[in-house]
Amino acid sequence: MGTTGVAIVGCGNIAQRYAADLASYPEIELRGVQDVDPARAGTLAAAHGVRAYATMDELLADPGVDIVVNLTAHKAHYEVIRRALEAGRHVHSEKPLALRYEEAAELVTLAGERGLRLGGAPATFLGESQQTALKLLREEAIGRVRLVYAEVNWGRIEVWHPEPVGFYEVGALFDVGVYPLTIATAALGPARRVTAFSSTLHPQRTRLDGLPFTLTTPDYVVANIEFEGGVLLRLTCDFYVDQRNTHQKGMEFHGDGGSLLLRGWHDFDAPLEIAAFREEPRPVKPLREPYAGVEWGRAVRDLAAAIRERRPHRATGQQAAHVVEILCAARASYEKGGTVELVSSFEPPAPMSWAE
Repeated sequence: MGTTGVAIVGCGNIAQRYAADLASYPEIELRGVQDVDPARAGTLAAAHGVRAYATMDELLADPGVDIVVNLTAHKAHYEVIRRALEAGRHVHSEKPLALRYEEAAELVTLAGERGLRLGGAPATFLGESQQTALKLLREEAIGRVRLVYAEVNWGRIEVWHPEPVGFYEVGALFDVGVYPLTIATAALGPARRVTAFSSTLHPQRTRLDGLPFTLTTPDYVVANIEFEGGVLLRLTCDFYVDQRNTHQKGMEFHGDGGSLLLRGWHDFDAPLEIAAFREEPRPVKPLREPYAGVEWGRAVRDLAAAIRERRPHRATGQQAAHVVEILCAARASYEKGGTVELVSSFEPPAPMSWAE
């Protein structure tokens, strides 16, 4: 079996974790990295003994690159993905796929026209706890599901990240609301309508270097999302409350026969509990020993395997684009009022082989 050549565009905070995972897979060759800051690219390249491309054009000229992993800033996602697809490369992108649904849909169409694979984060639904939860839902372990709660209390980015402004420009909904939305759509399929409310709780912030900045995007959003079949999801997102200061975290699936409590939508080893109606929750053992934290490269590894095996990959661009439409509908709702109807669809992902 030959190796699949992978190159990373964007060498920021998360790139170190992706690179470490990708470099550890025997069937994947991490060929190089590229960033608008050459020093940052050089540091990451040196850590893994790979090439630091001077430009994206240089990266795309490397015939050994099969998959481009896009880890750039949110606002650059669309352009980087488009350029890579037009150069004939498969792409896996960090979330969100784009900041406008029209752009996300365009990328899905472009990939299809070129016969290329497009994958999108977040892919934490591939984690052991999340896959175990999805299997229980498929088996109707809690009966018919009618209500889902998803809590995203992601704290104040400026207290730990050296460059927080970009996160606040896109807001908590687009930056981290995508995590439970991707798990929910993996479980429930496409959503059909969205109603949302927003506010700015704490507009004046201060960076670690002491520089103040003012928020221009709401740091608090509550959305009600209705899925095909009538299941309702209440999503709460904020960049204010730290998850260590609240009991409201993770996702709760409530059905006619009981409840399934996934205590985290991020880490693969998040606690999982189940309860019959009016009974106390009890722990659920994952289907296999869980990865501690997040294996960032798992979706890229699945994408590479799917290309070799000529099967669908699991973290698809179609699902990622549908999630972008949900995000954009929520934004339209809280800006203009009213309920926004959704038009896109996707095929829910197959379970991991060990979770079938």
